[in-house]
Amino acid sequence: MEVDLFKEIIVPVIGGLGIFLLGLEFMASGIQALSVNKMREWLAKMAGTPVKGVMAGTIITGIIQSSTAMTVMTVGLVNAGVLGLRSAISVIMGANIGTTLGNGLIALPLGPLGLFFGGIFATVYCFAKSDRWRNIALASMGFSLIFYGLNLMTGGLKPLRKMPEVLELIQSLDASTFTGVIACVLIAALITALIHSSSATIGIVMGLGASGILSWETAVAFAVGADLGTTITSWLASLNLSKNAKRAAYAHIAFNFIGVSVVLLLFFPAIWLLRSALGFWGIDPGAPVMVDGHDTYPGVPIVIGVFSIVFNIFNVLILFPFVNTFDRVLSRVGRTQDEDVEDYSVPRYLDRRLIADFNAALPAVQQEAQRQLQAGAVFLDIARDKKNAPKDPVEHHAATDQLSREIRSFSAQLFQDGLSRDQLDLVASLIEEVDFTSALSESLYQIARRVKREPFSAAACEVLGLGLERLDQAMNTVLFAPGVHPRMPAGHSTVPGVEELRWKALQRRDVGAGEKGALIALLGSIERAEGLIERIRAERASVDRSAIMHRPAAPVGTPPAATPSPAADGPAPVPAE
Repeated sequence: MEVDLFKEIIVPVIGGLGIFLLGLEFMASGIQALSVNKMREWLAKMAGTPVKGVMAGTIITGIIQSSTAMTVMTVGLVNAGVLGLRSAISVIMGANIGTTLGNGLIALPLGPLGLFFGGIFATVYCFAKSDRWRNIALASMGFSLIFYGLNLMTGGLKPLRKMPEVLELIQSLDASTFTGVIACVLIAALITALIHSSSATIGIVMGLGASGILSWETAVAFAVGADLGTTITSWLASLNLSKNAKRAAYAHIAFNFIGVSVVLLLFFPAIWLLRSALGFWGIDPGAPVMVDGHDTYPGVPIVIGVFSIVFNIFNVLILFPFVNTFDRVLSRVGRTQDEDVEDYSVPRYLDRRLIADFNAALPAVQQEAQRQLQAGAVFLDIARDKKNAPKDPVEHHAATDQLSREIRSFSAQLFQDGLSRDQLDLVASLIEEVDFTSALSESLYQIARRVKREPFSAAACEVLGLGLERLDQAMNTVLFAPGVHPRMPAGHSTVPGVEELRWKALQRRDVGAGEKGALIALLGSIERAEGLIERIRAERASVDRSAIMHRPAAPVGTPPAATPSPAADGPAPVPAE
């Protein structure tokens, strides 16, 4: 029967790949929009250490029976910033073990279920009223579409597996020589790369071995190649993602390549050991059993299943001690100068162990809040195209937003029993300052985004440059304490006010009408940013922070302190920044 190449192969493969990538994007977007802090804490319990990561990868993959889906999900979580590279490496190691624990379930119809659940979650997404449910539905829909996309690609490549030429090629292979073993491994890797499922490849090999088409040694060599070929899916998943997500895919590739290389060197000793172990239990995989007048080899699937489990556990055992080495090496792969810029998405000073000690936690919050301001000031460097500034304002905006959430979450836990009214007021003041700083960062992000998006003439750039310089000087008033070197020295230049700059833009004849509109909008954003800077200054002055922080805090769990009367306290202290 002739195969319609376009209809039966090209259409489902290209369509499946698109749905697969779209599902990955939906899943990452949904996860990012959900509570990143809670998700991170939950995953920290499951994959916070390499040992837990291996266990999590093994258990979850054992349940869903797809190391491909687990690896793709891990890459997506790394891309969403929920999972770190070190944890992802250990999860991927566990996924390789988990997929071998249920090769009997390789016929599980995950693809149709993916379409079914994708439709359900798409309906929930369209009709949900709250953002939380919409984001949950978006992430779930993405995960479902990953399965459906993989199913479409697999179905599109089925005609290739049924072609006589393919079977003829398989039957011509023999694992009795080292060259033959390598050929078997490469062919199996290619088949797995095409159908995106090592379990499906092993299922095919089990069928070929049980029917006597392949010898059991050759079938085992094919099983080794299946682990190598499954790396292509994680690589495809990472193509349009962050550099860290790409590194997680590279970890999967490196782990499997190293493991396969080691097993290839030990292949013939491993076959002898396997034959001896099976002989001890009275199992001869090469012994035929007559069924319906035909010779069958029911021992071959058992051999393949046992070898797959032992092979993957062996790989984890020899490579697990090098998780940190993988992390260090892969962190340098594809690294550019942009990545050496500070990562503001991760808090530097916040430590959950400090929460019980009020007087130790407060300075940490203040330092992190100041760092949040510095992160916001980076948007001005982006707008000015400074050499070491991040190239993409969107990525930096995501980092500052995540840092803001971390600070608010940490600060809210400082509302403890036993704090005085002033101490409670100080915590509330810090949270309000962080909120004002978040709003300021949002304004600065909009400014940087517009400047990068709009092409300005030299005349318009002159007016814009004065506006950015004015905003930079205003930032100095909240960024730097006395004696600290500011971004731009005080009195460095006299910059006109926003109103004067507005009229300057309107009256210049060498500035086009479209540019004037863009400049007026940008100057309005600069004015709003200045107002937020003033709010931050006022918030800092509203509470005598230095005096309150030096008061002894009551131990956690003591009854709340009574509100002091103004008469007992005497005159109110002079507010200080």
